[in-house]
Amino acid sequence: MKFLALAGGVGGAKLALGLSRILPQSDLTIVVNTGDDEEFHGLHVSPDVDTVMYTLAGLSNPETGWGITGETFAALERLNAYGADTWFNLGDKDLATHIRRTDLLRQGKTLSEVTDSLRTALGVKHPIVPMSNDPVRTMLTTDLGELPMQTWFVRHRCEPAVSRIRFVGAEVSQPAPKFTRALQDSDVLVFCPSNPFVSVAPILAIPGVRDAIENFGGTRIAVSPIVGGQAIKGPAAKMMDELDIETSCVGVASQYKNLCDIFVLDDVDADRAGDIEALGMRAAVTNTMMFTDDNKVRLAKYICGLAA
Repeated sequence: MKFLALAGGVGGAKLALGLSRILPQSDLTIVVNTGDDEEFHGLHVSPDVDTVMYTLAGLSNPETGWGITGETFAALERLNAYGADTWFNLGDKDLATHIRRTDLLRQGKTLSEVTDSLRTALGVKHPIVPMSNDPVRTMLTTDLGELPMQTWFVRHRCEPAVSRIRFVGAEVSQPAPKFTRALQDSDVLVFCPSNPFVSVAPILAIPGVRDAIENFGGTRIAVSPIVGGQAIKGPAAKMMDELDIETSCVGVASQYKNLCDIFVLDDVDADRAGDIEALGMRAAVTNTMMFTDDNKVRLAKYICGLAA
């Protein structure tokens, strides 16, 4: 079976790693959110793409889940000394990624081509595909005004209350060609345990994507990033509360109504299985925690078993 995984952030990267450990490169395509992409110091930064890429390359910082392990910040310190605004941490090795990405983009390469070049150079075998080669930017309406995703997430540490989310440029964007092919050719679609509002929703906002998933011919499986009413990592629970959506696995499942056949929830939330099934999808209960690589592989194998 061919798998298409939709991912963003640390949770998405963890399951993508697990799937990559048990599926050959010909049978797995990982499509990643680029709504968080931003320009810093004249460089194109793709935070979610890099998190997935570094994770699959075995480079990611195990303490944070993002960035590169053993990173140094000499360049950022020098930029700060020059008076640059350095609220967004970019390590020295990480900067090399962004310098190379920006250089290739300026040469006329698409973001898909650039991502292919970078992940291949890092030894990553499985395709990592940006959701679109066109710019789409996640903007959050907050009590401080409208903020780009990274400004809200990093600079303001998720503190401003969110009342609305929009995806600027999505209406005129197109899915990356490899994404379109994967939607047509895959037998299984997996929503990784990523934030449904700022990691998955930007992907769904690209014209034609939601319709293609609603009419997907294979099995569609989603994994909840909310366990016991809490986000495993990131601001999903806080956002749900502020957007007046039930902060639970059921609240997450409601975002995937008509897009999902099987919804995977953690053992802790087993008593909510009936509420999940009331939304029109099968509930599958297992341990969804991914603290180790073995955990990631275990969950990936469970998902493959559901698909089979």
